[in-house]
Amino acid sequence: MTGDYGTTFPRLRDAAGQVWQDYTHHAFVERLRDGTLPRKAFLGYLVQDYIFLIHFARAWALAVTKADALEEMRACAATVDALVNGEISLHVKTCAAEGLSEAELFTAAEHPANLAYTRYVMDAGHSGNFIDLIAALAPCVMGYGEIGARLAADAYPDHPYGDWIATYAGEDYQQVCRDAGALFDGAVLRRLGDAPESTPGWQRISQRFTTATRLEVAFWDMGLSFAD
Repeated sequence: MTGDYGTTFPRLRDAAGQVWQDYTHHAFVERLRDGTLPRKAFLGYLVQDYIFLIHFARAWALAVTKADALEEMRACAATVDALVNGEISLHVKTCAAEGLSEAELFTAAEHPANLAYTRYVMDAGHSGNFIDLIAALAPCVMGYGEIGARLAADAYPDHPYGDWIATYAGEDYQQVCRDAGALFDGAVLRRLGDAPESTPGWQRISQRFTTATRLEVAFWDMGLSFAD
């Protein structure tokens, strides 16, 4: 499923082990898949994910300043554009249908799980180098690609979360994942060489990736908590 997301991502995903399964097959995801997720949980998640995406866009903007090559700068700038002018619009549209304005989304209180995740990613960028930051960003990008592609097989007509599934299963988002995978591969080759797993830097970015994946699990936990 993920061969076209590059070669670095699958190796880090495999190194994350069960944590990756906990993330991509979380109960929140499975209830999205079968349509049984309470609407209250989904809307609570969307509000927090809107806030997350604001920080996520800022992290990709930070990656522009960390980049060592023009092609890296272009790729990161394109991702900022896709987030700010594309993915966020899905959240605005869905929440507007439920009576929530974008102004209300932007000023919503940030959940502690959201704070932990977004600040971890930003810290990875500020304290580390370009590949530290990309390793912390990758689980969200590629994980949603995997989830969307898998859930699309069960997205029956009039599925309550069909629009969300279609966004991440769609060709536009899948191309984002492929582009991010190519960016990651090129960045690792440029900085760690053609045998990255034999370098000290590989262990560091593997830890970054796995920690970010654990924070994704906590984000889904947060989403389910809104149903209580």
